[in-house]
Amino acid sequence: MKLLLSVFIVIFSASSHAYNQQALMEAYFGVVMIRGYNEDGGMAYGSGVVVADHTVVTNCHVLRATKQPWVSRGEDAYPITSVRADVWHDLCLVTSPTLPLKPVVRGNSYALTRGQEISAIGHSNGVPAPITSIGEIQGLYSTPSGNMIRSSAKFLMGASGSGLFDMDGKLVGINTFKTAGYGRSIHFALPVEWLETLEKMPASTEFPVRGKALWEEDEDKKPYYMQAAVPESRQDWANMEKISAIWTQNETSNADAWFSLGLAEQSLKQFDAAATAYQKAVSLDGQFVEAWFRRGEVAQRLGDDKTVKDIELQLQKIDPLLVSVYQNYLSCEQNCQKQ
Repeated sequence: MKLLLSVFIVIFSASSHAYNQQALMEAYFGVVMIRGYNEDGGMAYGSGVVVADHTVVTNCHVLRATKQPWVSRGEDAYPITSVRADVWHDLCLVTSPTLPLKPVVRGNSYALTRGQEISAIGHSNGVPAPITSIGEIQGLYSTPSGNMIRSSAKFLMGASGSGLFDMDGKLVGINTFKTAGYGRSIHFALPVEWLETLEKMPASTEFPVRGKALWEEDEDKKPYYMQAAVPESRQDWANMEKISAIWTQNETSNADAWFSLGLAEQSLKQFDAAATAYQKAVSLDGQFVEAWFRRGEVAQRLGDDKTVKDIELQLQKIDPLLVSVYQNYLSCEQNCQKQ
C-alpha cells in the first residue's frame, strides 16, 4: 500500500514541479566510479561525486578492501593519492591530482522538504555509465549539521558514495546505505553539510580505510528511524509497531515517529489506533502529505466520511492539485489491486 501511495505522490510531484535539465546534466557528469583491486585480486567498486578541483567524495566502506584505489570515468583512470576519512560517518574525501572534471554545485539539506522530488545518480551494479533514479524525499532526520535523508530514489550495489541531487542539480546528499526487504528497500543519504567537517580533517596516504560506520551499529543503539526502517522494509509490522511506540514515547513531538506507528498499526488492521497516530502526525506537521492521505484512507475504512472530506480542505490549503490526487487514491483504495 505504501508503494502505491508513493506512486500517486510522485506523479503529483512530477506534474507540478519543474526541473533544470541542464543543471542535472552537469550533475550527471560530476559522478564518477571508484575502483580498486581487493587483496584477493577481485575488483572493488563504488561511486563518488566530484566536489572540488581534483577531489571526490565517496563512502569510506567503498575503500575498505583496496590498497590502490583510483577514480574511473569511462575508459579513463585517475590515481588516488590521499584520503581524508571520517569513518564513523562513512565519508571519505579522496584526492586525484590529474582528475580534470568539474565539481558539482552543492545544495543544502536543510532546504529540503518532505515529498520533494530528487534524483540519485550513481554506478548501480558497477555499470560504466551512471544511472539516474528519480524519487522523492520520504523523511528528514535532524543531525547536529544537516539532515539525514530518506528517499525513494533507488540505488544498488556499486552506487554507494553516489550523489543525491535536487531538481536544480545541486548535491544535497551522499547515497550510503539501505535496508533489505521484500522487493522494497529503504534508501538513506548522508547530508552534504558533513563535507564541511571532512574537508578540515588531515589527509592520509594509508589504504585500505577500515572501521565501523554509524549505520552498522548494533540495532538497539541506532536512531529510532533506522531501527524502524528494517522491519518496515521486511513488512514485519508487529516489530515495527513495537519500535515505533518506543520512538513516540521518547520523541513525542516527532511527526515521523507517529507516522511510523500509524503505518504499522494500519498494516496490522488496527484502524482506530492508526487514525490516532496519523492525526498526531499531521497535528505536528500540517504539510505531511502522506500522513494526510493515510489519515483519509483509515477514515474511509472506518466509515468516517466527515474526516475524509475535512482532509480535502486541508490538502486544498497545501496545494489545490493534491485534492484530485487524494480523491483518486481513495477511489483506488477501494477498487485497485494494492501492491
